[in-house]
Amino acid sequence: MSWIDPNHPATHPEDIQNTAQPGEIRIAEINDPEILNIYSLVLSAADITHRIRMHSSTHMEIFVAPSMQEKALYELAAYADENKILQKSEKTFAPTFRAMAPLLIGGLVLMYGISGEWRPDSYWFVKGAGDSRAILEDFEFYRLVTPLTLHADLVHLLSNCILGVFLLHFFLQLTGNGIGLTTLLLTAATANFLNVMLHGPGHLFVGYSTANFSIIGMLCTINFVGKSSRFRLHFLMPIMAGLALLAFLGSSGERTDLGGHLFGLLCGLVAGNLVRLPLFSLLRESFKVQSMLGLAAFLAIWGCWMFAVFQ
Repeated sequence: MSWIDPNHPATHPEDIQNTAQPGEIRIAEINDPEILNIYSLVLSAADITHRIRMHSSTHMEIFVAPSMQEKALYELAAYADENKILQKSEKTFAPTFRAMAPLLIGGLVLMYGISGEWRPDSYWFVKGAGDSRAILEDFEFYRLVTPLTLHADLVHLLSNCILGVFLLHFFLQLTGNGIGLTTLLLTAATANFLNVMLHGPGHLFVGYSTANFSIIGMLCTINFVGKSSRFRLHFLMPIMAGLALLAFLGSSGERTDLGGHLFGLLCGLVAGNLVRLPLFSLLRESFKVQSMLGLAAFLAIWGCWMFAVFQ
């Protein structure tokens, strides 16, 4: 809890030193209202009662009881350290190869040029389309991956590619190519499997949109991971943001696979926490790790198609 005492603004340094009420200690002197609000939220989230005194729009102070001084300073320092680490990491990291997103999306366009539109007698769709019966009864698990590279028609392709190239680019800038592609493939395949389990036999699906929604989920979580854990609502904010995007982008239309979109989003929200792993920053900086994981992701896609073709 906090309260504001705007009376009798100080005009001299010696007055500022004497503004604390009996039994209070000044812990911060701030000249930015936005920082003041953040500090107040940090202290409130930690249940630290404090008083805000505003001398002017560029001169503000925070006071606490002596018994809360150590805890308050610790909470503010912890918040500052968390954000300093995140900002430093974001500013210094960049993937070695920065054109991975257009390369991957270009691959989807090339695949559409080979496979064409979805037809019952199409070789590529017979072999690689998502088929819940084949997955559940014949254990053709490669069909969790191959549908990501197929699209029903040109509109379906363009809608996924236009959105996907921007989402994928920003995502890979945060994770690196290898970690990003591997995580994307795992979340999208997991989402497809959960969708298959929900529908049971008889469900057919194709499209990269499940991967797009898994990226949306991961970006939502990553965006809030750097915020102090003392903000309790931050656990819900990425979920609410992702669900809003789901409602806006992927819950209407006769051929929309709502289950795939929803599970993609949920898997992404969970997987986005990979940036919390202690070794994430170290692994992200490793060219060897990124290269190996990137190669593994492409080999996994190629291998799934090999299974599909020769099955």
